[in-house]
Amino acid sequence: MSKFQFKQFSIEQDRCAMKIGTDGVLLGAWTPIENNPFRILDIGTGTGIIALMLAQRSHAEQIDALEIDEEAYEQATDNFENAPWNDRMFCFHAGLDEFVEEPEDEYDLIVSNPPFYQEDYKSNNEQRDLARFQDAMPFEDLVEAADLLLSENGIFSVIIPFKEEEKFIALAKEFELFPTKITRVKGTPTTEIKRSLLAFSRNKTPDFITDELVIETARHQYTPEYIELTKDFYLKM
Repeated sequence: MSKFQFKQFSIEQDRCAMKIGTDGVLLGAWTPIENNPFRILDIGTGTGIIALMLAQRSHAEQIDALEIDEEAYEQATDNFENAPWNDRMFCFHAGLDEFVEEPEDEYDLIVSNPPFYQEDYKSNNEQRDLARFQDAMPFEDLVEAADLLLSENGIFSVIIPFKEEEKFIALAKEFELFPTKITRVKGTPTTEIKRSLLAFSRNKTPDFITDELVIETARHQYTPEYIELTKDFYLKM
């Protein structure tokens, strides 16, 4: 299925190696926007899903997205143009290293669902493997860029494999970025934690919230928490 219909927008994904998945939707719905971001940056936007969700959720005047893969970049640009918020959205065809060389703006919110490499993950599609391969965007580069581009009261938000959580938090600390919220995600109540949703800021939050989110109790039986989080987006929620 190439077209994916959400409540307020639709996404074409036939040209993207990385299709719409739960990770992107989780990050787009979960990311804190209490700081009323004026400028948002989505690093490695893929289909544009996270940027579009944040356009729906926020009053941000400027939503920029970054995508290195040409096909994905063209697709994200089309998806932005077809969205109700197209006047606020722009996609750059560039790598992170190029983008940070001459930063135009600081951002109040930076989000990324970074491509990561799983040992057990190898498909026969080279484009898809590249999209998944961590060399496409090492965590160090991502955190360094966030530090460089984040405004004083900005939020930096990511979704990563749970097993990388400790390392990522330690890395962020080196750049004086500190957790303000952590949610660990499980597929079902009995499976192990698979993902970590992490939000950082430049200010230390002594008693920040750490919680757990379970997606479903059985196949397609979604938990009330997951429905609450995604109901503004999914048609059937």
